[in-house]
Order: sequence, then structure tokens, then C-alpha cells
Amino acid sequence: MAKQEDQFKKVISHAKEYGYIFQSSEIYDGLSAVYDYAQNGVELKKNIRDYWWKSMVQMHENIVGIDASILMHPTTWKASGHVDAFNDPLIDNKDSKKRYRADVLVEDYCAKIENKIEKEVKKAEKRFGEAFNKEEFKSTNGRVLGYQEKIDTILKRLGKSLENEDLVDVKALIEELEIADPLTGSKNWTEVKQFNLMFGTKLGASAESAMDLYLRPETAQGIFVNFLNVQKTGRMKIPFGIAQTGKAFRNEIVARQFIFRMREFEQMEMQFFVKPGTQKEWYEQWKETRLKWHLSLGMGADNYRFHDHEKLAHYADAAADIEFKFPFGFKELEGIHSRTDFDLKAHEEHSGKKIQYFDPEENKNYVPYVVETSIGLDRMFLAVFSNSLQEEELENGTTRTVLKLPAVLAPTKAAILPLVKKDGLPEIARKIVDDLKWSFNVSYDDKDAVGRRYRRQDAAGTPICITVDHDTIKDNTVTVRDRDTMEQKRVLISELKTIVSEKVDLQNWLK
Repeated sequence: MAKQEDQFKKVISHAKEYGYIFQSSEIYDGLSAVYDYAQNGVELKKNIRDYWWKSMVQMHENIVGIDASILMHPTTWKASGHVDAFNDPLIDNKDSKKRYRADVLVEDYCAKIENKIEKEVKKAEKRFGEAFNKEEFKSTNGRVLGYQEKIDTILKRLGKSLENEDLVDVKALIEELEIADPLTGSKNWTEVKQFNLMFGTKLGASAESAMDLYLRPETAQGIFVNFLNVQKTGRMKIPFGIAQTGKAFRNEIVARQFIFRMREFEQMEMQFFVKPGTQKEWYEQWKETRLKWHLSLGMGADNYRFHDHEKLAHYADAAADIEFKFPFGFKELEGIHSRTDFDLKAHEEHSGKKIQYFDPEENKNYVPYVVETSIGLDRMFLAVFSNSLQEEELENGTTRTVLKLPAVLAPTKAAILPLVKKDGLPEIARKIVDDLKWSFNVSYDDKDAVGRRYRRQDAAGTPICITVDHDTIKDNTVTVRDRDTMEQKRVLISELKTIVSEKVDLQNWLK
């Protein structure tokens, strides 16, 4: 656990040092669980968003996008169930006066048991070497099976208690497991209570006439209320999807773990409308499709797993999370949910408008079922960033810090470096920048020795460095250095655009 915490601290420190993420309003001591994306962070975030959008909308003829407003009519949230049921189970420690999410305390307890499983696996790996079969070991080793059975029993009970709103049993579970306050070790807990997470605001010129509104806690409802508008104007036929990215707001009392859980965050969601009775088939298909998208970035299959929900939301008949191995353990990255026809029917009931689809093949109207894919953009940012940050020991005994971002997502695709600031080399380098910047985000760097500049670009995540030297004047060639392998080769200036394109082109990654 200490090693994980150290790694996470390095992630947070590196994010600030290299212009990825700053604490919001830092000069005023910041605002808890609110962050600003800096000059490199905004580029990485945009590139993740584009990678999702192009794969989801551009590559699917039957999926279109919208951008719904953050402020919506308040009845929207009554219909969706957020007014009555959008709560977190919270528990206070009487000694430390700290407040925690009760379910997260239990999940963290289970994560510690998972760490014990990982230790058993690593010990076995050392013992058996190349002959080691990880999956076979985990499915046959008695100690591992015992640990896993304990995790499954705990989470099943937690899910059932939350589904039945049995908060007394949630507290009883915490006490039976002897879960202590992470800060003080105290086990002196209050009762578990529900707390609504929506931010309230007002719309109107005066306090007397102002309408009470909410900042949207999710982006999905903007899609549902626009179902008919999009379907009719786009002449969309079932099955079809509507995608959206945008900000959402939740008054997280226990916001923590850097940008993993924030009060202002961004979602990337797609609601896929299908014929009733086909939702399970589409649910399985979208689970497979979304995992393939994640794996296309090359961040390691072992870092992903599916987690089927024990407790289903009131609108779902199936739900699973794609979990990612963050520095603090496996946590939810993306949710795939079979939402049934709950949302459209609820809005039909509360609005008094008929929200249905006329199926020409069936020659009848029906309310479509919905399969949702929903990923947190900020969590995806953290997954990419934390997985990419590595310390490497080199052959000469030195170490380097390198941010091995997938090249397609990297903020700067190439850095152009004149070997020295004289002899016409900066002018040639500037000309290369001017040529490449039409197609790629590139940078120019002439400060310090070239070796130092390489290290700086490694740490910033730039996949390619292009060095202009005195031979460039003679033969129009430059040195291209790869961030990950540190290999260098001479190429013609005229070949640079093709070389960078092959490295970062979306088609080469998504295929």
C-alpha cells in the first residue's frame, strides 16, 4: 500500500510540474476536489475526448452527437429519479469528526484483501517462473480462493443492503469487519444516513420570482429529453445512438483521490436505443466494443476487468463496470448499463408528451429500450496519465522519468530542437515547425544541452524529438528520436510529416 501511495504522490506532483493539472484557485489555498487543466492537460483531455468521439460518432453511421445545456427544467430531475433517489450513504466518525461514504469504506476493505491476492500471485510467479499460469493459480489456490470468497460475500451483502436501503445493516457490516477511520484508527461510528448529491441554483431576475434549478448531475437526461428531436430531424432508425460529452456536477462530500472523484467533472456518454427484447444482446455487444476501445490504447489488458453490479440502479436490468488498475487499486472507469425503457417512459409521464418510436417494419409504436455506455473523461485522463508515468533504469546506470502517453493522445506530437542556437540551425528548425504545425501540435525548444532537452520532452510525454544539426545544412537530414525506445535515426526533412503521421494517426490506433 505504501508503494501505491508513493506512486500516486508522484503522479500528482508530476501533473503539476509538467503543466497538466493545477489545484483550482491555488493562490487562495484552492477549492477542495476542484481542479484546473493546465496547458498540457487541456491538450491531453481534448485528445482523449476526440479519440472517444471519433470512434463513437464518426465511425458509426447510426450514432450522432448533441450538446445539451447544463441547466434543464427542474421536472427533468423529478422524472429521472434524482430528486428522490440520488443519494450517497454517509457515515461520520465520532472521534475524528470526518465523514466517509459507507460503501467506499467497505470497498476499500475489500481492496486490501485484493492486495493480499496480488501478493500471493507475485510469490507464485517468482516460485514457478516461466511455467506459471496466473489464471490457473487464481482458480485453484486455496488461500486465493478463500480471499476471493470473502470479497464476494462482503460485496454481495453490501449490494443487497443498499438495494433494500437497509442502512442499519450497512453500519453493522462496517462494525463486523472492524473497519477503522483511515486517519485515526477509531471505530466509533455514527449511523449511516443518505445525502442528496445535487447542486441547487436559481434562475430569474429577482429572488421572489426565481425558479429553483439544479446543475445537472449527469449528461444522460439531456439525451433522453431530445430523443424525438434527434430521431425525427436525423430520420434515425432503431437501433441508433446519441452521444454527448460535457460537464456534470455532484456535491461529493467525500471527494478524494485527485481527479478520480470531483465535484465538477466531465462525462462521455452514449445512449443506444434498441427494440425491446434485444437489449441483452446489445448490452453484451457494447461491453465488448468498449473494452476493445480501451485496449486499443495499449495500456495493458491486465489493467482492465469487468465488474458486474450486485446492486442494480432502479432503471437497470443489467449493469457492469470496466474497472482500471489505478495507483490505488481497481476502480470504476466506465459503466455499461441496460437502462430498459425507464427514462423515456418517465419523461413521457411527467411531460405529458408521447415519446415513442414508430417502427415501419413492425408497423407499430413502442418506447425503445436503452443501452448506455458512460465514461468519466477525468478518470480516463487519470488512467492514461498514471499508467504512462514510469521510472526507467538505463544501461549507463542512470534513471529517467518518462511519460509514455499513447502517441495518439500526447499533447505535443513532436519537439523540434536545434543542436545549437547559431549557424542557421534555429532558422531551419523554425521552418520545420512552421511546416508541421498545420497537421500536428508541435513545439520548439532550444534551451539547455540537447540531452537535457530529450529528458524534458520524455517527462512531458512528447513521443518524437527532431534534432537539427550541422549535417542538416549539408544533406537536409535530421535526427528523429523515439521517446519510448530512445532509438535515433537520420531521415530527410521531407519525410517528417509521414513519420509523425504514422506514429499518431487515429486509424493506426483504432484499427
